[in-house]
Amino acid sequence: MIRAFDVILSVSGLLIGLPVLAVLWVVGWFDTGSPLFRQERVGRGQRPFTLVKFRTMRPDTASVATHQADPRAVTKLGHFLRRTKLDELPQLWNVLKGEMSLVGPRPCLFNQTELITERAARGVFDARPGITGLAQINGIDMSTPQLLAETDARMLKDLSLSAYFRYILKTIKGSGSGDRIRAG
Repeated sequence: MIRAFDVILSVSGLLIGLPVLAVLWVVGWFDTGSPLFRQERVGRGQRPFTLVKFRTMRPDTASVATHQADPRAVTKLGHFLRRTKLDELPQLWNVLKGEMSLVGPRPCLFNQTELITERAARGVFDARPGITGLAQINGIDMSTPQLLAETDARMLKDLSLSAYFRYILKTIKGSGSGDRIRAG
């Protein structure tokens, strides 16, 4: 049932959001010359998939977890996109393709071995990764791998249709801070 809502909501979001996507594409082109950011991430069953987002950092930025990134690499447009969570909008394509869900554990990088180990031990990779979830609305990011994996596992264990919509609504309302770049 959740997959059906993923498809319905991602198609609706892409169609309704098309003007916003187009404007952000053009503005992003002028900001960095490369508006979309593609990165290989760990998906369901620990299989790789290519995550798509609007670029928020300079193209030459190192491929590290967000909390380890240099804050100076974030562009002016990137600050706005991150604050409004609009950088995540292209991931609706990943959801439509079945690589992600709207709700699930945020997909990590393959070099985040501690988080991968913690998630594997808790069965988190049995589910599709998501755009948002319990950890994101509570401000838990990838800098605390054990806590994040425990939170992801708890969310998946208790995930119902009502929880699915609750996480989406709380994200839209601005709950949590998700993965954030830390100064210094």
